[in-house]
Amino acid sequence: MSLDLSRWVLLTAILLMVVVLGFFLPPVSIILMTAPIILPPLKAAHFDLIWFGVIMTIVMELGLIHPPVGLNIFVIKSIAPDIPLRDVIWGVLPFVGLMISAVVILCIFPGIATGLADAVMSR
Repeated sequence: MSLDLSRWVLLTAILLMVVVLGFFLPPVSIILMTAPIILPPLKAAHFDLIWFGVIMTIVMELGLIHPPVGLNIFVIKSIAPDIPLRDVIWGVLPFVGLMISAVVILCIFPGIATGLADAVMSR
């Protein structure tokens, strides 16, 4: 918080860290390890935490399928050993692009992620 970063630079740094952690760890572990560290700066930057939860979920899953180390790539490879790893990696790349696009769209239009919560909480 003392670095006086732009709120979007802070968010980008956090999301990149979560993607890298997603290469090696399951989502529950990432949440338990990072939440106490990243939530105070996000609150100070005035981000909606429900919105951030949606973004973080997408980014954690992105880390699980992102080549070259994504855990789900190797799960798929072990389920279908006759398919070459190269084909599995090429098969997940469109989904990586879609997830990155979804994060960008949710950053531009945060109401998409918080619309239902706002309606339920009568904001």
